[in-house]
Amino acid sequence: MPLVSMKEMLETAKEQRYGVGQFNLNNLEYAQAILQAAEEEKSPVILGVSEGAARYMGGFNVVVSMVKALMDAYGTTVPVAIHLDHGSSFESCAKAIHAGFTSVMIDASHDPLDENIAVTKKVVELAHLHGVSVEAELGRVGGQEDDLIVDDAEAAYAIPSECKQLVDETDVDVFAPALGSVHGPYKGEPNLGFDRMEEIMGLVDKPLVLHGGTGIPTHDIKKAISFGTAKINVNTENQIAQGKKVREVLAEKPDLYDPRKYLGPGRDAIKETVIGKMREFGSSNKA
Repeated sequence: MPLVSMKEMLETAKEQRYGVGQFNLNNLEYAQAILQAAEEEKSPVILGVSEGAARYMGGFNVVVSMVKALMDAYGTTVPVAIHLDHGSSFESCAKAIHAGFTSVMIDASHDPLDENIAVTKKVVELAHLHGVSVEAELGRVGGQEDDLIVDDAEAAYAIPSECKQLVDETDVDVFAPALGSVHGPYKGEPNLGFDRMEEIMGLVDKPLVLHGGTGIPTHDIKKAISFGTAKINVNTENQIAQGKKVREVLAEKPDLYDPRKYLGPGRDAIKETVIGKMREFGSSNKA
């Protein structure tokens, strides 16, 4: 099955009240694990790729070629989108689109609203010409994403009227309002702004995105889905699972040097984590 955009899979998820996971790629093993999990669970899936991870893997073209080759080798039948996560500029989004990404996020949330709207409109115009879906963000998701660190508590909650303005003026396909979640591990209990989420959903008729899905209790995930959240991003949880398993294997066999012997079990740990998330989000058997 060819790569697809996020638009249809997330509109369906919003309508049927389940969430589709975006699981970030960091190297080959992540792509293998996530695609295998999606096929076993018969779940649609979004492969998120940050600019930093893309550079690490050799660039956007390398990532797309790797994913397509794996899908061909595995005989993948479920819908798969490859999505630029937190694209920092129009130029970065354009490069991803021309490399074959089927979805991009333009993150101009650090700019004033009018500038965010202007660059988002530009990305949407190019992306839609190529059948590529677009995600935009308003407010600042806390924590660290690549080299960007956000610790402004006030900016962690998007303003509903501004959300409506951005979506109305840009025609983005998917919208990520900052509602108290963070990238990376939580330092305390998650404090999602459900009242604001419900208000935004009443103003914005688009699938919503929950960034920083690691560490959010299942009951909060279910509540967010009930308010129109259709895309939930997970990366840290997979990284923690992989790192833990690799350390266990090397602790048991300190002389081990064949990377397949410790990265393989690490890959399996990622796969099991992804399967658990797909079941939690309700996307299993929705492909």
